[in-house]
Amino acid sequence: MSDLVTGIVVAVQANFYMVQLATGRRLLCTKREKLKKIGTTVIAGDAVTVSDWQGERGAIVAVADRRSELDRPPIANVDAVLLVFAMAEPVIEPWTLSKFLVKAEGVGVKVQLCLNKSDLISLAEQQIWVDRLTAWGYPPLLVSTHTNQGLETLRQHLQNQITVLAGHSGVGKSSLIAKLIPDLHLRVAAVSGKLHRGRHTTRHVELFELPMGGLIADTPGFNQPDLTCTPIELAGYFPEIRSQHVNCQFADCRHEDEPGCALDRTWERYEHYRNFLQISQQWEQQQIQQRQPENQWKQRHQAGNAATLEPRLAAKQFRRPSRRSQNQDLTEFTAGLNVDDLDQDLEDS
Repeated sequence: MSDLVTGIVVAVQANFYMVQLATGRRLLCTKREKLKKIGTTVIAGDAVTVSDWQGERGAIVAVADRRSELDRPPIANVDAVLLVFAMAEPVIEPWTLSKFLVKAEGVGVKVQLCLNKSDLISLAEQQIWVDRLTAWGYPPLLVSTHTNQGLETLRQHLQNQITVLAGHSGVGKSSLIAKLIPDLHLRVAAVSGKLHRGRHTTRHVELFELPMGGLIADTPGFNQPDLTCTPIELAGYFPEIRSQHVNCQFADCRHEDEPGCALDRTWERYEHYRNFLQISQQWEQQQIQQRQPENQWKQRHQAGNAATLEPRLAAKQFRRPSRRSQNQDLTEFTAGLNVDDLDQDLEDS
């Protein structure tokens, strides 16, 4: 058959792609050689066109433009990031939470904060966290997979969109998915009693269909996300800065120590911002140096300190050439001379 159908890639395994059609049917597909030749990649979340399909097989012939893209893990057309943290076991670390939020903001989509295991702390403690994080700009959803608190509200937030779950291992992401999709059996690892963090249980990226519509993806747990943004971009990742609509003296103000900075700095995460600013400045320098034809800087790592950049000495400029190199250069030089011309020059002299 030569009919064309469209669908969404819900899983990628080696060179095979599982494509879900609008009817709910799934096809195991390969990618046409033409797409490989022009360097077109296919990742989970891509809207694709499938041709020559029959039975449960097909071939991807086209990939639609992506409206958004997540690089770790690779997922296309993400509508929202659901950042999941636990209110206990493990307890919330404000610095780590802030770093996850900044990374999530960098995706360029809606960010929703979800606090799991709310049943493990008192109502008074819950309210303290709600007030605190609302001041950050992220009113949290409080849920519990044990008591089912907040799950219905969460389902409504996830309808008819592609959502990516992110957060530490052990905060209950897989358990949360199991509650949202009751007929889905995921391996849920026990939280390590020593480290108070779960073992890595998610092995690959897959989009799961929600009963009320929409797709959700679990991501492999990792300790801390990398900050890969410029200082100017970083300021836009803080709701506390965005809400102020500051008009500083300089258009490229980094809201640190510049004269004429109009930013009100009396907010809790300002120190987080200053620390992240140093990281983003280092990252920006590295990107600039990588684009240069010859890297003039090198990283130097010191115990207990962040990596710093220092000038790299010009290659061999301050090093004595070896005798072997000198002999090779002499041999190559004399080999290129015309012996007859050399004898004539000696006679003339």
